[in-house]
Amino acid sequence: MQLVVGRIGRAHGIKGEVTVEVRTDEPELRLGPGAVLATDPAGVGPLTIETGRVHSGRLLLRFAGVGDRNAAEALRNTLLIADVDPDETPEDPEEFYDHQLMDLEVVTVDGTVIGRIAEISHLPSQDLFIVEREDGGEVMIPFVSEIVTEIDLEAQRAVVDPPRGLIDGGEAEVASSRDAEQGEGDA
Repeated sequence: MQLVVGRIGRAHGIKGEVTVEVRTDEPELRLGPGAVLATDPAGVGPLTIETGRVHSGRLLLRFAGVGDRNAAEALRNTLLIADVDPDETPEDPEEFYDHQLMDLEVVTVDGTVIGRIAEISHLPSQDLFIVEREDGGEVMIPFVSEIVTEIDLEAQRAVVDPPRGLIDGGEAEVASSRDAEQGEGDA
């Protein structure tokens, strides 16, 4: 199975290094020296990582055969793709690969079906489940233990305990407060 593990950003310096937007929880494993990665677009790769380092909180990589700024800049926006055994799981039982979570049914703790995970968004501050609702809409659920209380891969479901307003977008509270205001005016 192929998984996107990073996206190449701008060139850094004049010796062929590039910044990389990391899209894996295991950068030391997937983006270490010697790793050979497929690319999207495919014609750019495969790319072999020669060196890697962190500079000002950003991962910098240098690839074999990319020796100057112009060659590095030509790689900008290229996706880096690693081959992963589909049965492989993270060492920590509380961690999951995106492909394990995709299409899981999302239900509340009381069993109400919300929908299915259609996408996982990795923001700098947190990860989000993008859930396609049963009614055709979409809801974003923060992937934090306070809200996502259980991931059951065998049952293919994620159990959530959302705070008030997260799933319904606050529409119920807005409607009920509007009704109360209108009722007060009628009295």
